[in-house]
Amino acid sequence: MKIAALSVDSEEINRAHAREMGFTFPLLSDTDAAVIRLYDVLHRGAGPKGTDIARPAEFYVNRDGVVRWVNLTENIAVRARPEQALAAIDAEK
Repeated sequence: MKIAALSVDSEEINRAHAREMGFTFPLLSDTDAAVIRLYDVLHRGAGPKGTDIARPAEFYVNRDGVVRWVNLTENIAVRARPEQALAAIDAEK
């Protein structure tokens, strides 16, 4: 299993944020929001100075590239509990 995060922020900002937060997984940059649009999680105008950002979301994509679980929210402070994501992964086995 591989974990990655995606942001509209630049590589430099993501690198600094990942270092500051102690992330042990890649924090990828999608500055033109191409992938964010593919997953339909673009939140237009919700960022600083009205910039577009990604809605908070977690996805479990299996080895075949099939989205098997999604957690979407409008509140940046609300995230899936780890056990929710792990249950979705375990259900695939």
